[in-house]
Amino acid sequence: MGARLSLNNHKVSSSDIFEVSQSEASKRLRTFDGFWDENPRLIPSLPDELSIQILARLPRVWHFNAKLVSRSWKAALTSGELYKLRKELGATEEWLYILTKIDGTRLVWYALDPVSKIWQRLPLMPNVAAEDGTRWGLSGLRLWNLVNSSAVADAIKALFGRKDALDQIPFCGCAIGAVDGCLYVLGGFCRASAMKSVWRYDPVVNSWTEVAPMSTGRAYCKTGVLNNQLYVVGGVTRGRGGLTPLQSAEVFDPCSGIWSEVPSMPFSKAQVLPTAFLADLLKPIATGMTPYRGKLYVPQSLYCWPFFVDVGGEVYDPETNSWVEMPSGMGEGWPARQAGTKLSVIVEEELYALEPSSSLDSARIKVYDHQDDSWKIIEGDVPIRDLADSESPYLLAGLLGRLHVICKDANHDISVMQASRQNRLDPTPSTPTANLGESLQEFSESVSGSWENIWKVIATTNAGSAELVSCQILDI
Repeated sequence: MGARLSLNNHKVSSSDIFEVSQSEASKRLRTFDGFWDENPRLIPSLPDELSIQILARLPRVWHFNAKLVSRSWKAALTSGELYKLRKELGATEEWLYILTKIDGTRLVWYALDPVSKIWQRLPLMPNVAAEDGTRWGLSGLRLWNLVNSSAVADAIKALFGRKDALDQIPFCGCAIGAVDGCLYVLGGFCRASAMKSVWRYDPVVNSWTEVAPMSTGRAYCKTGVLNNQLYVVGGVTRGRGGLTPLQSAEVFDPCSGIWSEVPSMPFSKAQVLPTAFLADLLKPIATGMTPYRGKLYVPQSLYCWPFFVDVGGEVYDPETNSWVEMPSGMGEGWPARQAGTKLSVIVEEELYALEPSSSLDSARIKVYDHQDDSWKIIEGDVPIRDLADSESPYLLAGLLGRLHVICKDANHDISVMQASRQNRLDPTPSTPTANLGESLQEFSESVSGSWENIWKVIATTNAGSAELVSCQILDI
């Protein structure tokens, strides 16, 4: 799984013992027969079918050392078949994967096992090829460093057609996704050209491989997963007049490894601007994407530095293969982050978002009520620090059925905070969604507006000067 970084003397909980039917066990045994005939027994004096059942229940955090036992153990623990068995047994584990940027020049991935509180570092991504043949390693990539207002201004100017620093930046603006137990890094810039390339990290073999490229080179695109397929929308690409926002979308099937076209976003709000001058001046962009209630919700904005205007968004329905306008309340109230990026997460089928409060050292959580088409503020601030000094001052994640916020703490360590009373944040299955407002009011009164009663830090790691970029959850 990669280099182990820390062990905080937390005991790993034993996996529950799950049973599978005799037919399932026999089917799995037949799958392994050809493999095990050529290898020694995994555990002496035990049939391999029993040994496989034992290894499939082994917590992932122990795999690193278990692979050192023997070549047969290493082969078993890097076999995709064993992880299929883990799914059959219900023994999969959710891990948090965090992408960081160090000194504006390197991308580094960290993985956290939330049960043992052990951090591991992923291997660096392989080199990325530019269109002119130059190759750049991610260990030395120069990324966009949006640290101050002047840098933001330069970035936005570059984004909308001005030729400047992008020509000197070999890679930036990649998108991150996770589907079918693997991480995906898509597109981005390399020597001012938007790339089509897609890289996949497989935790089973702990390595990166390049997969089928997108049909369009794009950077700063948005990703989401529906029906075990990875969707990509928007972003920007290099055009004749500079960088041009994209309305196109496409979808990747991890089973077939094939990209397919998706109808382009209509950007209907951008089509009804009052004058041709404004239509030419303001550029429509997708500022986020969240899979919610079986559809893809894409908030959108109109941009022309230094002006930024939210215009709601659009919703893609895979059943009808078409786009419709986003509900007005959702679009108008969706919290905006720096540079207009919408950040949200789904936890227990509810849509949450986080936005900075008036204080620079705190933020607040909102939850969307789809029946009222409105956002509800949950009382109690989230302790977020240094909001103005980072491109990504915080990240949101839905891990183990709870809401999590990832940020840098006062010691500049990466801190993972968990909503310790998540069951009070969400309406229970017996609570009608129409009563969500009442549930939130009861929750707010119970915590008396104090975030200490809501949030607890479950893990930290020293990442030095690293800045947060993105995060994903893998359940394998």
